Amino acid sequence: MRSSLAPGIWFLRAFSRDSWFRGFTLVLTFLIYTCYHMSRKPISIVKSRLHQNCSELINPVNDSHSLNDTTWCSWSPFDKDDYKELLGAVDNAFLVAYAIGMFISGIFGERLPLRYYLSSGMLLSGLFTSLFGLGYFWNIHLLWYFVLIQICNGLVQTTGWPSVVTCVGNWFGKGKRGFIMGIWNSHTSVGNILGSLIAGVWVNHQWGLSFIVPGIITAIIGLVTFLFLIEYPEDVDCTPPQHHSEQDKDQDNAEDAGNSPYGNRDSMEIPASYSKEPGPEPAAISFLGALKIPGVIEFSLCLLFAKLVSYTFLYWLPLYISNVAHFSAKEAGDLSTLFDVGGIVGGILAGLISDYTNGRATTCCVMLILAAPMMFLYNYIGQNGITSSIVMLIICGMLVNGPYALITTAVSADLGTHKSLKGNAKALSTVTAIIDGTGSIGAALGPLLAGLISPTGWNNVFYMLISADILACLLLCRLVYKEILAWKAALGRSRGYKEI
Repeated sequence: MRSSLAPGIWFLRAFSRDSWFRGFTLVLTFLIYTCYHMSRKPISIVKSRLHQNCSELINPVNDSHSLNDTTWCSWSPFDKDDYKELLGAVDNAFLVAYAIGMFISGIFGERLPLRYYLSSGMLLSGLFTSLFGLGYFWNIHLLWYFVLIQICNGLVQTTGWPSVVTCVGNWFGKGKRGFIMGIWNSHTSVGNILGSLIAGVWVNHQWGLSFIVPGIITAIIGLVTFLFLIEYPEDVDCTPPQHHSEQDKDQDNAEDAGNSPYGNRDSMEIPASYSKEPGPEPAAISFLGALKIPGVIEFSLCLLFAKLVSYTFLYWLPLYISNVAHFSAKEAGDLSTLFDVGGIVGGILAGLISDYTNGRATTCCVMLILAAPMMFLYNYIGQNGITSSIVMLIICGMLVNGPYALITTAVSADLGTHKSLKGNAKALSTVTAIIDGTGSIGAALGPLLAGLISPTGWNNVFYMLISADILACLLLCRLVYKEILAWKAALGRSRGYKEI
């Protein structure tokens, strides 16, 4: 007598071969960008260790510092009164290099094999992250060393985002793209959380390991990427996704009131008749050609201000918590991870809502409107108790990172496979690089402005963040208006069908 089919085998057979490859690609690209963000986070945790108040610490034996010196335990050159400006310069060395390199990276990403491009970028990123930490063990106190390492790391990290978005876009169609990419984009927050927790283990002892360990992990995943990344479904005889439905073919006028700026929701189902014979390779789109795609400029500028807010929290939140709530470096780092927990929830909610409503711009706009008063409240009452701080951090993370996550994932993929491209998916990497590169300018400006403004008081930093949030919202007004017109037209058509 035979037994029934084993539950594990039944589970394996429940999914098609294509589904297993799609799932594998999603998990691998998730791990890849988790490592990229994990390697960026330690600097924000170590900041409060590089410059700290040493008055409560016991001076070591044979110490030559005077009794009135309260910075003897800080790491030179960050032991002076201008430490915030110096730390801001280190942040911006990475962010400015990242912003500049991102515009170039997308062009290379469309012309080079993604597997080679991405794996080499991860190996180099792991190297430069580790070199920053080795400054501790080599006893380096030169500002130019840390700035130079950050510049190099910023440039090589631009290999990551256009490549992973392009790879996921090659495997997944548009139907549930917002929800799938909302879950997938939690790699940003997961990476930040892991980076905070790993850095927190060594921050009070040997802070160099806070960089070296994430660097080694990033390099290892880079090797895994070289060995296992699959760029296109056709490479393993899988069927490609359907990026547009038949309805998109009838949408000749992008300004038509009955249409969404990015096309209607499509099925993720693959075409019934698909030939696996390789066709001619489409030409890569130019930079100016990508800018002409409807919605690219508006979302790029919106992301500039949205990312300004998000990255200011990323780089300065632990120091803010340490200064205002008087927590230790490790406690402040651990508490700051709640902002990223909220970011995970916000990214998934934004993707789910935008899929259901077919309103990417409206979803972003509503979350940005709600984020402004929440940031104001967090600054004034968020530090009144541990409970209020936890709740406010999660809510702020959800509302700030939700639009950021949606624009950099689902919106970028939508625009990179826009119907005006007539099926040429080679634009995906360039469009993603333009949107994220413009956003990275804001990511560079935010921490820089925070470093310059924070000496005048943390209140002024939050006023700057609220202003940027409002500007991001205003830049989407035209697209929100078009989406509202599309909903009205769709509602009118559905009523007409009911009357018939």
